[in-house]
Amino acid sequence: MPPFEHAVAATRGARDYQEDTAAFLSDGGEPIVLSSEGPGYDRAGLAVLADGMGGHTGGALASQMVCDHFLQSASAAKGEVSERLIAGLGAANAALATKIAENPLLAGMGSTLIGAAFSPLGVEWVSVGDSPLFLFRRGEVALLNEDHSLAPELDRMVAEGKLTAEEARHDPRRHMLRSAVTGEEIDLLDVSRQPLKLEPGDYVVLASDGIATLETNEIARLIQGYAKDGAAVVARAIIRSIEAIREPYQDNATVLVVRAVG
Repeated sequence: MPPFEHAVAATRGARDYQEDTAAFLSDGGEPIVLSSEGPGYDRAGLAVLADGMGGHTGGALASQMVCDHFLQSASAAKGEVSERLIAGLGAANAALATKIAENPLLAGMGSTLIGAAFSPLGVEWVSVGDSPLFLFRRGEVALLNEDHSLAPELDRMVAEGKLTAEEARHDPRRHMLRSAVTGEEIDLLDVSRQPLKLEPGDYVVLASDGIATLETNEIARLIQGYAKDGAAVVARAIIRSIEAIREPYQDNATVLVVRAVG
């Protein structure tokens, strides 16, 4: 069996439209927009997840364009994996700039981006925005990438005693982005310095920030509980748990789950 199993599940949450896009490009294959119908298996490939912003039309268009142009460019680029990932990000950003120039009514649209390359060496990534990239290993979940929202600053204020944890969690500024893919200069980006070797049984989860409805320990519990059932079952379990909370302002939530089969 190839070493990577992947699947996607999503919910619109309390919104009547979906601004998230996720896809996996098999090594040497065609981009696949995944659903939760069943898992795919590959020896290597590129995963991408984008959380759009800019309303029903702008956000959905931005996330789709970011995913498409990232995959096209990163897969065609030469050089080290990190260089290919950055090339994909640059192409996605340039595509948005061109689209906005053609149609000024789309000004203000943008997207987060997580792009991850899976190979026998492990996983490498580039990310912009607040979409988290998680690693599950032996019962614990760790955040791999940087959070480019104001959430880390609010959490720092909690540590300093300037805010309570409850105030920080519900602060309306929490999801304000300090960096995003908008067609303009990207202020902050996170790039892995070297491949992270994966062990059999590891799960890597690319997610939009709608997953923040779940505590990290709950995400770990869910993956642990369904780990043996595979990526598609884990992805659906995470989304079902988000929906079960019935958060009245629930954002779109999408997860692209990759399991290291071994």
